[in-house]
Amino acid sequence: MASFKPRNTRASMAAMLLLLGLLVSQTEITVAQSIGVCYGRNGDNLLGAAEVVILYQSNRIGRMRIYDPNQETLNALRGSNIELILDVPLDNLRDLSDAAAANDWVQRNVVSFSPDVKFRYIAVGNEVSPSDQRAEFVLPAMTNVHNALAAAGLQGQIKVSTAVASSVLGTSSPPSDGSFSNTSSPFITPIINFLASNGAPLLANIYPYLSYTRDPINIGLDFALFTAPGVVVPDGQYSYQNLFDALVDSLYSALEKTGGANVNIVVSESGWPSEGGNAANVDNAGTYYRNLINHVTQGTPKRSGQAIETYLFAMFDENLKAAGVEQHFGLFLPNGQPKYQINFG
Repeated sequence: MASFKPRNTRASMAAMLLLLGLLVSQTEITVAQSIGVCYGRNGDNLLGAAEVVILYQSNRIGRMRIYDPNQETLNALRGSNIELILDVPLDNLRDLSDAAAANDWVQRNVVSFSPDVKFRYIAVGNEVSPSDQRAEFVLPAMTNVHNALAAAGLQGQIKVSTAVASSVLGTSSPPSDGSFSNTSSPFITPIINFLASNGAPLLANIYPYLSYTRDPINIGLDFALFTAPGVVVPDGQYSYQNLFDALVDSLYSALEKTGGANVNIVVSESGWPSEGGNAANVDNAGTYYRNLINHVTQGTPKRSGQAIETYLFAMFDENLKAAGVEQHFGLFLPNGQPKYQINFG
């Protein structure tokens, strides 16, 4: 190799610069493709959908989650190349347990916008509690939406799932002992079988902030903010330096115990409030978001090197939510000004 001499030094240099550019671009793409941002609209002072899409693009945010098939938003997304998680609202679950209604919903809200809008996942329900009377409709609605997508030839492009909270776990520490609670198991096990059969991920809302504030005596703030100087939780062959990884891997352990070893986890929400509660301030929130973005390309100890597709919660502060921390998860102020200095990719 050392004896090789290119005939054209200038051409060789150009080729090297092109290769370097491609490598840098690929690194940026890897980061950008790991990060999305949830776009909630529960405010009376927010930008219009077209302006929001421009804000995503100008900040190189390549993925979005919305919580209902808002037509203004879907139209604004046409041609944007932003990949989308579209939620089926809780109030629609019973209706979509009927196959004809599910087919109509998919035709109106997905097929009529595809391929101009890049749908990635349909989230059938968000954090449905197993004790909720609507829980019985989640899997039938998922099945019907999947079948409707298949009938439209979109089953290979768009996966159907549901978003769960970490409260579905009965045991979470250490992560290798992670298992679903006795209450959750009858609800979640058939859903996991559906996901495994269709190559779909489990969507999970992961909030170290909530875990920390519920138990600040036993959970250190640095463990929740990715700033712990060393291992906090040793767990056999794995070791944990941050709470986010511990929560995700607890879910992976629960999946493995329930026939879902091949099911990946997509973190469909994760965030930290800037005010309104314990440890809720701009410094902590900015630290959490920046560290999370930098971390997700690495994977968790159980899935090392496998980037974690993660959606930050949320794009804006939403003033119509319940008073307290719920109003202060925004990465941006309602007028589009950034709350933190963050590079999304």
